[in-house]
Order: sequence, then C-alpha cells, then structure tokens
Amino acid sequence: MGTATEEIAAKGLLPRPASMVDGVYDGIYEKLMSLEIAPGARIPIDVIARDMNVSQTPVREALSRLEREGLVRKAHLIGYSAAPLLTRKQFDDLYTFRLLLEPEGARLAALRMTPEALALLEAAAADMGHGAAPVDRTSRYSRFARADAHFHDAILQIAGNEVIRSTLFNQHVHLHLFRLMFHTRVTQEALEEHENLLAAFRAGDAPAAQARMSEHIARSRSRLLSAFE
Repeated sequence: MGTATEEIAAKGLLPRPASMVDGVYDGIYEKLMSLEIAPGARIPIDVIARDMNVSQTPVREALSRLEREGLVRKAHLIGYSAAPLLTRKQFDDLYTFRLLLEPEGARLAALRMTPEALALLEAAAADMGHGAAPVDRTSRYSRFARADAHFHDAILQIAGNEVIRSTLFNQHVHLHLFRLMFHTRVTQEALEEHENLLAAFRAGDAPAAQARMSEHIARSRSRLLSAFE
C-alpha cells in the first residue's frame, strides 16, 4: 500500500464525534451549513454553551476549529460571527480554480491507483450514499458536505501532488459551496457523478478520470449557480 493510501486510512474518511468538543463542533457546523446561524450573524459563546449544556471551553475550541475552516470569523473585541456566503465573483473564481487543478488531480490519481486506494474511495462513496442515516435532513445534508470534501481530498492524496492537494484543501471548497444551496438535488446528482469518476478509476483510465472530474465540477457549478439568481 502506498503512502497516500496509508495517510487516508490513518486520517479516516469521515470524522465522528469522539469528544465533547467534536459534538459541539458538529452542532455548530450543522447550524452554519443549514444557515440556521445566518451568514454574518454573531455567535455568542455563552449562548451556545447554555443551549448545548456545556461549558464555554469546548465551544471556544469548536469555534477555533471552524475559524480554521473559514466558516466563522473572529474580530477583536467583537468575538465570533458566521462567515458571509460566497459572492458571485468568489464563486466564479473558485470554479475556475477548481477546473484548473482537480481534473489534473483525478488524472494523476488514476495513474497511481492501487486496489487498496480504490477500496478506500469506494468506501467513501458508499458512505455518502448509504451511510448511517442522520436524524434529519439538515444533519444529512451537512454530513454529505463533509463527506464530499473527504472524497475529493482522498483523490488528491492518491494523486500524490501535495501542492495541488494542500492548495485546494486549505480553501475548504466544499464546505463553502454547500452553504449556498440546501437541496437534495445537489447530493443526488453529485453521487451519480462520483460513480462515473469511480468507473474511470476502476478502469485505470486516466483521460476518462480527467474528463469525468471536469464534467463533475462543471455540473456542480450549474447546480449552485441558481443560488445567485
């Protein structure tokens, strides 16, 4: 098994609550993704702690983690607030950026694919479509956004180009995009496109993997574009 595969396995495809901080993080994350906490709204630590029946310490740690992901912002003397949604210009720039890098990442991943790495990607895709059902639609959608991010990151880990991977990973692309539209069409069509990608990886067809990733990103852009209409 290659080092990229080992890294994916060690990292885990999906984070699951293992501590109070993880639970608090998940609770705030879902509210941000579903826009229950409105973009730009303040996030008072004391109110969150009271609502979740925890001390302020895990809330601060969870918000610090969400700040690193760009979902919340911290201002001096003001505290934390929900990040604003992407503007149309940011949205267009982000998709131009993705189209430059991710298809090449998929091509490289197909060339370096091993049976072990493919099995991990298959498991990630299955988890998105058939994992343990969250209690409500909000949880399911929020969970899919995170799973989608891990699926794409796993492809880039297999590709082996750390410049491409770290550049995209640090943008937290999928978390920001999924905040734009809370709709099941987004998840169902993405699952079908992921399956097309997996078919190319199973065949070891690098040009097809590159083309399928380009199509996936272009269709994702079309789905989410209506958020600006």
